Amino acid sequence: MAVLHNRVSQEELKKLLYQETTPRTTISFYQYFTVDDPQQFRDELYIHLNALKVFGRIYIAKEGINAQVSVPSDNVEAFRNYLYSIAPLNGLRLNIAVDDDGKSFWVLKIKVRQKIVADGITDPAFSMENKGRYVNAIQMNELLQDEDTVVIDMRNHYEYEVGHFEKAIEIPSDTFREQLPMAVNMMQDKKEKNIIMYCTGGIRCEKASAYMLHNGFNNVFHLEGGIINYAKQAKENNLDSKFIGKNFVFDDRLGERITNDIIARCHQCGEPADTHTNCKNEACHLLFIQCAACAEKYDGCCSEACQTVYNLPIEVQKEMRKGIKKGTMIFNKSKQRLRPRLNERNAKG
Repeated sequence: MAVLHNRVSQEELKKLLYQETTPRTTISFYQYFTVDDPQQFRDELYIHLNALKVFGRIYIAKEGINAQVSVPSDNVEAFRNYLYSIAPLNGLRLNIAVDDDGKSFWVLKIKVRQKIVADGITDPAFSMENKGRYVNAIQMNELLQDEDTVVIDMRNHYEYEVGHFEKAIEIPSDTFREQLPMAVNMMQDKKEKNIIMYCTGGIRCEKASAYMLHNGFNNVFHLEGGIINYAKQAKENNLDSKFIGKNFVFDDRLGERITNDIIARCHQCGEPADTHTNCKNEACHLLFIQCAACAEKYDGCCSEACQTVYNLPIEVQKEMRKGIKKGTMIFNKSKQRLRPRLNERNAKG
Protein backbone atom coordinates (compact mmCIF):
# COMPACT_ATOMS: atom_id res chain seq x y z
CA MET A 1 0.00 0.00 0.00
CA ALA A 2 1.33 3.46 -0.92
CA VAL A 3 2.44 5.77 1.88
CA LEU A 4 0.25 8.89 1.87
CA HIS A 5 1.81 10.80 4.77
CA ASN A 6 5.30 11.60 6.04
CA ARG A 7 6.55 9.36 8.85
CA VAL A 8 9.84 11.05 9.73
CA SER A 9 10.24 13.85 12.31
CA GLN A 10 10.40 17.46 11.11
CA GLU A 11 13.80 17.95 12.75
CA GLU A 12 15.28 14.94 10.97
CA LEU A 13 13.80 15.97 7.61
CA LYS A 14 15.26 19.47 7.84
CA LYS A 15 18.62 17.97 8.75
CA LEU A 16 18.46 15.69 5.70
CA LEU A 17 17.58 18.63 3.44
CA TYR A 18 20.69 20.54 4.41
CA GLN A 19 22.77 17.43 3.74
CA GLU A 20 21.46 17.19 0.17
CA THR A 21 23.89 17.97 -2.62
CA THR A 22 21.30 17.84 -5.42
CA PRO A 23 20.10 21.35 -6.37
CA ARG A 24 16.42 22.15 -5.92
CA THR A 25 14.05 24.60 -7.59
CA THR A 26 11.30 26.41 -5.68
CA ILE A 27 8.05 26.61 -7.66
CA SER A 28 4.61 28.00 -6.85
CA PHE A 29 1.35 27.57 -8.74
CA TYR A 30 -2.40 27.65 -8.31
CA GLN A 31 -5.48 26.96 -10.38
CA TYR A 32 -9.16 27.58 -9.78
CA PHE A 33 -11.14 24.59 -11.12
CA THR A 34 -13.80 22.20 -9.83
CA VAL A 35 -12.44 19.27 -7.83
CA ASP A 36 -15.20 16.69 -7.36
CA ASP A 37 -13.38 14.59 -4.75
CA PRO A 38 -10.65 16.64 -3.00
CA GLN A 39 -9.49 13.77 -0.77
CA GLN A 40 -9.02 11.36 -3.67
CA PHE A 41 -7.23 14.04 -5.70
CA ARG A 42 -5.04 14.80 -2.70
CA ASP A 43 -4.01 11.15 -2.26
CA GLU A 44 -3.20 10.66 -5.95
CA LEU A 45 -1.15 13.87 -5.93
CA TYR A 46 0.79 12.76 -2.86
CA ILE A 47 1.76 9.41 -4.40
CA HIS A 48 3.11 10.98 -7.60
CA LEU A 49 4.87 13.97 -6.02
CA ASN A 50 6.40 11.95 -3.22
CA ALA A 51 7.91 9.64 -5.87
CA LEU A 52 9.52 12.72 -7.46
CA LYS A 53 10.95 13.76 -4.07
CA VAL A 54 8.91 16.97 -4.05
CA PHE A 55 8.73 18.92 -0.79
CA GLY A 56 6.32 21.74 -0.04
CA ARG A 57 2.89 22.88 1.06
CA ILE A 58 -0.18 22.16 -1.09
CA TYR A 59 -3.84 22.90 -0.39
CA ILE A 60 -6.67 21.14 -2.21
CA ALA A 61 -10.31 22.25 -2.12
CA LYS A 62 -13.40 21.91 -4.26
CA GLU A 63 -12.41 25.23 -5.86
CA GLY A 64 -8.92 24.14 -6.96
CA ILE A 65 -5.28 23.84 -5.90
CA ASN A 66 -2.71 26.17 -4.29
CA ALA A 67 0.90 25.04 -4.03
CA GLN A 68 4.39 26.15 -3.05
CA VAL A 69 6.93 23.38 -3.59
CA SER A 70 10.61 22.53 -3.83
CA VAL A 71 11.53 20.12 -6.64
CA PRO A 72 14.89 18.45 -7.35
CA SER A 73 16.08 20.41 -10.38
CA ASP A 74 16.60 17.18 -12.36
CA ASN A 75 12.93 16.31 -11.76
CA VAL A 76 11.39 19.64 -12.79
CA GLU A 77 10.51 18.41 -16.29
CA ALA A 78 8.93 15.20 -14.93
CA PHE A 79 7.07 17.29 -12.36
CA ARG A 80 5.73 19.62 -15.06
CA ASN A 81 4.75 16.69 -17.29
CA TYR A 82 2.83 15.05 -14.47
CA LEU A 83 0.90 18.22 -13.67
CA TYR A 84 0.13 18.78 -17.35
CA SER A 85 -1.23 15.23 -17.59
CA ILE A 86 -4.08 16.40 -15.33
CA ALA A 87 -6.55 17.99 -17.76
CA PRO A 88 -7.48 21.14 -15.72
CA LEU A 89 -3.77 21.77 -15.06
CA ASN A 90 -2.52 21.32 -18.63
CA GLY A 91 -0.48 24.40 -19.56
CA LEU A 92 -0.54 25.67 -15.98
CA ARG A 93 1.80 28.60 -15.31
CA LEU A 94 4.58 27.61 -12.91
CA ASN A 95 6.18 30.49 -11.01
CA ILE A 96 9.90 29.83 -10.54
CA ALA A 97 11.34 31.55 -7.46
CA VAL A 98 13.40 34.67 -8.12
CA ASP A 99 15.97 34.42 -5.31
CA ASP A 100 16.27 30.73 -4.49
CA ASP A 101 18.72 28.70 -2.41
CA GLY A 102 16.72 25.49 -2.80
CA LYS A 103 16.13 25.26 0.96
CA SER A 104 12.54 26.49 1.03
CA PHE A 105 10.82 23.25 2.20
CA TRP A 106 11.92 19.96 3.73
CA VAL A 107 8.72 17.89 3.81
CA LEU A 108 5.70 17.31 1.56
CA LYS A 109 2.37 18.34 3.11
CA ILE A 110 -0.84 18.14 1.08
CA LYS A 111 -3.99 19.15 2.94
CA VAL A 112 -7.67 19.25 2.03
CA ARG A 113 -9.34 22.53 2.96
CA GLN A 114 -12.67 24.27 2.50
CA LYS A 115 -11.01 26.80 0.16
CA ILE A 116 -7.54 27.18 -1.33
CA VAL A 117 -7.46 30.74 -0.01
CA ALA A 118 -9.68 31.74 2.93
CA ASP A 119 -11.92 34.56 1.69
CA GLY A 120 -14.98 34.71 3.95
CA ILE A 121 -17.26 34.94 0.89
CA THR A 122 -20.66 33.38 1.56
CA ASP A 123 -22.72 34.83 -1.32
CA PRO A 124 -23.76 31.83 -3.47
CA ALA A 125 -23.97 34.12 -6.52
CA PHE A 126 -20.22 34.80 -6.40
CA SER A 127 -18.28 33.03 -9.14
CA MET A 128 -14.63 32.81 -10.11
CA GLU A 129 -15.67 32.52 -13.75
CA ASN A 130 -16.10 36.30 -13.93
CA LYS A 131 -12.70 37.73 -12.98
CA GLY A 132 -10.54 40.71 -13.87
CA ARG A 133 -8.33 40.89 -16.93
CA TYR A 134 -4.77 39.68 -16.71
CA VAL A 135 -1.92 42.16 -17.18
CA ASN A 136 1.69 41.17 -17.80
CA ALA A 137 4.79 43.13 -16.73
CA ILE A 138 4.84 45.34 -19.83
CA GLN A 139 1.14 46.19 -19.48
CA MET A 140 1.57 46.73 -15.75
CA ASN A 141 4.29 49.33 -16.30
CA GLU A 142 2.21 51.07 -18.97
CA LEU A 143 -0.90 51.22 -16.80
CA LEU A 144 1.14 52.55 -13.88
CA GLN A 145 1.89 55.65 -15.96
CA ASP A 146 -1.83 56.36 -16.38
CA GLU A 147 -3.27 58.82 -13.84
CA ASP A 148 -6.54 56.87 -13.92
CA THR A 149 -4.85 53.75 -12.57
CA VAL A 150 -5.21 52.65 -8.96
CA VAL A 151 -2.92 49.86 -7.69
CA ILE A 152 -4.10 47.76 -4.76
CA ASP A 153 -1.84 45.45 -2.77
CA MET A 154 -3.87 42.41 -1.65
CA ARG A 155 -1.22 41.08 0.72
CA ASN A 156 -0.85 41.40 4.48
CA HIS A 157 0.89 44.34 6.15
CA TYR A 158 4.13 42.47 6.89
CA GLU A 159 4.43 41.60 3.19
CA TYR A 160 3.74 45.18 2.06
CA GLU A 161 6.20 46.55 4.61
CA VAL A 162 9.31 45.09 2.94
CA GLY A 163 8.32 45.61 -0.69
CA HIS A 164 5.51 46.90 -2.90
CA PHE A 165 4.73 48.59 -6.21
CA GLU A 166 5.20 52.32 -6.51
CA LYS A 167 2.06 54.19 -5.37
CA ALA A 168 0.39 50.93 -4.29
CA ILE A 169 -2.46 51.26 -1.81
CA GLU A 170 -2.22 49.04 1.27
CA ILE A 171 -5.48 47.55 2.55
CA PRO A 172 -4.82 47.90 6.32
CA SER A 173 -5.93 44.52 7.57
CA ASP A 174 -4.41 41.31 8.89
CA THR A 175 -6.34 38.79 6.77
CA PHE A 176 -7.46 38.38 3.17
CA ARG A 177 -11.06 37.77 4.27
CA GLU A 178 -11.09 41.20 5.95
CA GLN A 179 -9.36 42.89 3.01
CA LEU A 180 -11.97 41.98 0.39
CA PRO A 181 -14.89 44.05 1.77
CA MET A 182 -12.45 46.78 2.84
CA ALA A 183 -11.12 47.08 -0.73
CA VAL A 184 -14.68 47.44 -2.04
CA ASN A 185 -15.47 50.17 0.50
CA MET A 186 -12.20 52.05 -0.03
CA MET A 187 -12.64 52.12 -3.82
CA GLN A 188 -16.30 53.24 -3.96
CA ASP A 189 -15.37 56.64 -5.39
CA LYS A 190 -12.98 55.10 -7.94
CA LYS A 191 -15.31 52.77 -9.83
CA GLU A 192 -14.47 54.31 -13.19
CA LYS A 193 -10.69 54.12 -12.74
CA ASN A 194 -8.42 51.27 -13.82
CA ILE A 195 -8.02 49.12 -10.74
CA ILE A 196 -5.04 46.74 -10.74
CA MET A 197 -4.81 44.19 -7.95
CA TYR A 198 -1.67 42.23 -7.18
CA CYS A 199 -0.29 39.71 -4.69
CA THR A 200 2.65 37.32 -4.36
CA GLY A 201 1.81 34.65 -6.94
CA GLY A 202 -1.60 35.66 -8.25
CA ILE A 203 -4.05 33.54 -6.26
CA ARG A 204 -5.35 36.27 -3.93
CA CYS A 205 -5.52 39.07 -6.51
CA GLU A 206 -7.34 36.82 -8.99
CA LYS A 207 -10.07 36.14 -6.44
CA ALA A 208 -10.06 39.79 -5.36
CA SER A 209 -10.59 40.93 -8.96
CA ALA A 210 -13.62 38.62 -9.25
CA TYR A 211 -14.96 39.99 -5.96
CA MET A 212 -14.62 43.59 -7.18
CA LEU A 213 -16.50 42.77 -10.39
CA HIS A 214 -19.14 41.00 -8.29
CA ASN A 215 -19.56 44.28 -6.38
CA GLY A 216 -20.15 46.50 -9.39
CA PHE A 217 -16.67 47.57 -10.49
CA ASN A 218 -15.90 47.59 -14.21
CA ASN A 219 -12.25 48.23 -15.10
CA VAL A 220 -10.59 45.59 -12.94
CA PHE A 221 -7.23 44.00 -13.72
CA HIS A 222 -4.96 41.62 -11.85
CA LEU A 223 -1.25 40.97 -12.26
CA GLU A 224 -0.75 37.60 -13.94
CA GLY A 225 1.41 35.37 -11.78
CA GLY A 226 1.76 38.10 -9.17
CA ILE A 227 5.05 39.66 -8.12
CA ILE A 228 7.03 36.48 -8.83
CA ASN A 229 6.01 36.38 -12.49
CA TYR A 230 6.32 40.17 -12.83
CA ALA A 231 9.95 40.07 -11.65
CA LYS A 232 10.73 37.29 -14.13
CA GLN A 233 9.09 39.13 -17.05
CA ALA A 234 10.68 42.45 -16.12
CA LYS A 235 14.11 40.84 -16.22
CA GLU A 236 13.41 39.06 -19.53
CA ASN A 237 12.17 42.28 -21.15
CA ASN A 238 14.79 44.62 -19.60
CA LEU A 239 12.08 46.65 -17.86
CA ASP A 240 12.59 48.98 -14.92
CA SER A 241 11.04 47.20 -11.95
CA LYS A 242 8.16 49.20 -10.52
CA PHE A 243 8.07 46.79 -7.61
CA ILE A 244 10.51 48.11 -5.03
CA GLY A 245 12.24 46.05 -2.34
CA LYS A 246 11.68 42.48 -1.26
CA ASN A 247 8.90 40.00 -1.97
CA PHE A 248 7.81 38.17 1.20
CA VAL A 249 7.34 34.43 0.63
CA PHE A 250 5.67 31.81 2.82
CA ASP A 251 8.50 29.32 3.06
CA ASP A 252 11.72 28.98 5.02
CA ARG A 253 13.36 31.82 3.02
CA LEU A 254 10.78 34.40 4.21
CA GLY A 255 11.64 36.64 1.27
CA GLU A 256 13.20 37.00 -2.16
CA ARG A 257 14.93 40.18 -3.28
CA ILE A 258 13.44 41.98 -6.30
CA THR A 259 15.44 45.23 -6.12
CA ASN A 260 18.27 46.37 -3.87
CA ASP A 261 16.06 49.00 -2.19
CA ILE A 262 15.51 48.47 1.54
CA ILE A 263 12.28 50.27 2.40
CA ALA A 264 11.53 48.77 5.83
CA ARG A 265 13.18 49.27 9.21
CA CYS A 266 14.36 47.04 12.01
CA HIS A 267 11.57 46.65 14.55
CA GLN A 268 14.07 46.96 17.39
CA CYS A 269 16.47 49.78 16.55
CA GLY A 270 14.77 51.49 13.59
CA GLU A 271 17.71 51.17 11.19
CA PRO A 272 16.98 50.22 7.55
CA ALA A 273 16.40 46.44 7.35
CA ASP A 274 14.05 44.03 5.61
CA THR A 275 15.04 40.60 6.95
CA HIS A 276 12.10 38.79 8.51
CA THR A 277 12.83 36.27 11.24
CA ASN A 278 11.00 34.37 13.94
CA CYS A 279 11.98 34.96 17.55
CA LYS A 280 14.39 32.19 18.61
CA ASN A 281 12.49 31.75 21.86
CA GLU A 282 10.26 28.81 20.88
CA ALA A 283 7.61 29.93 23.37
CA CYS A 284 7.30 33.18 21.40
CA HIS A 285 8.20 32.60 17.72
CA LEU A 286 7.06 36.13 16.82
CA LEU A 287 7.58 37.13 13.18
CA PHE A 288 9.39 40.48 12.96
CA ILE A 289 12.07 42.42 11.07
CA GLN A 290 15.56 42.39 12.59
CA CYS A 291 18.84 43.88 11.37
CA ALA A 292 22.14 42.00 11.65
CA ALA A 293 23.33 44.11 14.59
CA CYS A 294 20.18 43.46 16.63
CA ALA A 295 20.25 39.78 15.66
CA GLU A 296 23.68 39.58 17.27
CA LYS A 297 22.74 41.77 20.24
CA TYR A 298 19.56 39.82 21.06
CA ASP A 299 20.67 36.34 19.84
CA GLY A 300 17.91 36.42 17.22
CA CYS A 301 15.22 37.13 19.81
CA CYS A 302 12.62 39.90 19.75
CA SER A 303 13.45 41.20 23.24
CA GLU A 304 15.81 40.85 26.19
CA ALA A 305 13.09 38.88 28.01
CA CYS A 306 12.99 36.29 25.22
CA GLN A 307 16.78 36.34 24.97
CA THR A 308 17.02 35.38 28.65
CA VAL A 309 14.68 32.44 28.09
CA TYR A 310 16.49 31.41 24.90
CA ASN A 311 19.80 31.13 26.75
CA LEU A 312 18.42 28.87 29.45
CA PRO A 313 19.09 25.09 29.22
CA ILE A 314 16.78 23.39 26.69
CA GLU A 315 15.10 21.25 29.34
CA VAL A 316 14.26 24.35 31.39
CA GLN A 317 12.82 26.03 28.29
CA LYS A 318 10.65 22.98 27.57
CA GLU A 319 9.37 23.01 31.15
CA MET A 320 8.54 26.72 30.88
CA ARG A 321 6.64 26.12 27.61
CA LYS A 322 4.32 23.52 29.10
CA GLY A 323 0.74 24.70 28.97
CA ILE A 324 1.46 27.62 26.65
CA LYS A 325 -1.04 27.80 23.81
CA LYS A 326 0.59 28.96 20.61
CA GLY A 327 -2.27 31.17 19.54
CA THR A 328 -2.49 34.66 18.09
CA MET A 329 -0.25 36.20 20.75
CA ILE A 330 2.52 33.66 20.11
CA PHE A 331 2.86 33.53 16.33
CA ASN A 332 1.38 36.95 15.75
CA LYS A 333 1.76 38.97 12.56
CA SER A 334 -0.95 41.47 13.48
CA LYS A 335 -0.06 45.07 12.63
CA GLN A 336 -2.16 46.30 15.54
CA ARG A 337 -0.43 44.06 18.08
CA LEU A 338 3.11 43.63 16.78
CA ARG A 339 4.63 47.07 17.44
CA PRO A 340 3.11 47.59 20.92
CA ARG A 341 4.36 44.17 21.92
CA LEU A 342 7.91 44.83 20.74
CA ASN A 343 7.92 48.30 22.27
CA GLU A 344 6.70 46.99 25.61
CA ARG A 345 9.29 44.23 25.70
CA ASN A 346 12.22 46.40 24.71
CA ALA A 347 11.18 49.17 27.11
CA LYS A 348 11.64 46.65 29.91
CA GLY A 349 15.19 46.11 28.72
